[in-house]
Amino acid sequence: MPLHPVLLEKLNAALVPGPPPVFTRRDARLPEVPGKAHAVTGMRRAGKTTFLRQLQAACRESLPPERAVFVSFDDDRLAELAVDQLSLLLEEYYRRHPELRGRETVHWFLDEIQLVAGWERFVRRVLDSERAEIVVSGSSARMLSREVHTSLRGRGMETVIGPFSFREFLRHRGEEPEQEARRWTAARRSLVEKRFQEFLQEGGFPETQGLALPLRIELLQSYVDTVLFRDVVERYGVSQVSALRWLVRQCLRNPGGSFSVHRLHQDLKAQGHGVAKDAVHALLGHLQDAFLVSAVALATESERQRNSNPRKLYPVDPGLIRAFDTSGRTNLGHALETAVLNELQRRRAEVGYVKTADGFEVDFHARYLAGGEELLQVCADPAAPATRDRELRALTQSAPTAPRATRHLLVMTRDQAISVEAPGVSVQPAYEWLLAPAP
Repeated sequence: MPLHPVLLEKLNAALVPGPPPVFTRRDARLPEVPGKAHAVTGMRRAGKTTFLRQLQAACRESLPPERAVFVSFDDDRLAELAVDQLSLLLEEYYRRHPELRGRETVHWFLDEIQLVAGWERFVRRVLDSERAEIVVSGSSARMLSREVHTSLRGRGMETVIGPFSFREFLRHRGEEPEQEARRWTAARRSLVEKRFQEFLQEGGFPETQGLALPLRIELLQSYVDTVLFRDVVERYGVSQVSALRWLVRQCLRNPGGSFSVHRLHQDLKAQGHGVAKDAVHALLGHLQDAFLVSAVALATESERQRNSNPRKLYPVDPGLIRAFDTSGRTNLGHALETAVLNELQRRRAEVGYVKTADGFEVDFHARYLAGGEELLQVCADPAAPATRDRELRALTQSAPTAPRATRHLLVMTRDQAISVEAPGVSVQPAYEWLLAPAP
């Protein structure tokens, strides 16, 4: 069987030296674990392919170009490609560079590899038989986190790529601060505060940066439609498309709101959607698998309490809120919560929310892999005394729940932070926290 001519064309292009691509550098890093395949996952259009290109360019800074090979399978001419073609691709590569086989490590970057059925067996075999480092990326429709670990039989490590963080948002504009916040000039701080408000409304999807509002909303809505139809409807054979659309609008328009499957089921019935309660639960799981939304559960060691209490849903990017909320509200508070949660997830924290004995809530309790803990309350406008007192009371009452956690009230601006006095609580602009190193 000959190598597919399109794969031959791609291999020829992959081995030609060229200038490194000009892309905004991402802060994600692959875990340094030898002998593992690295799977780069995340929502569509968040930048997975670009990240693979950046990894290839980084390898080529210290290695000959033929030892860092990028191949994309996202090509209609490769539809229904047999997995045997991957072996033929490998053999053709080593025919061209026999001096490398068994002697030097070759770095393979395989984009949209999930389009080749059975790719996992090929990757496992290459890891076992060749000197190779393999990074794969793919749509969440066919490369879910749990499936990566199962199909690679413990040989896979996952790295999630989301839309730009706030630091990456500034870097994309050439405005990333080089100094810590306490050393900023007044002009620098004013610029950061302006960009922060823009970030909360525009979000961090790379393609949407700098677009006018109508075009940005249209593009973001198209992203969500693609996720719904390709990552949910096609993959799982969902037939209740109108109910799925309603559910997505509810989740994206009301981020941070408590929800339960029972209440959503009742609301769907009231809207005329005949969907079983188990189906509602499954649809929410599909949306999380596709990285469109995240669910935050009650922070507790009790599995029963965690499952019996409502969860809070947040979108993958604050820009999606404006794209689906037609009420005209600014929604800065919800966008601020979303940005903080997404940063906690980038920092690989275990995240929950806290409910006090008096019924007050702390937005996030974060437990880090290194052992630190934080209680984070988010408040877009602490000017009203009743609002400020409620947020601070929740932080104070939640201290026994996490006695080792530092407590933070995150606000929008430096002026707000200065105006709030809270013993035992760090009050700071959220953008300072977002730009600070992880604990």
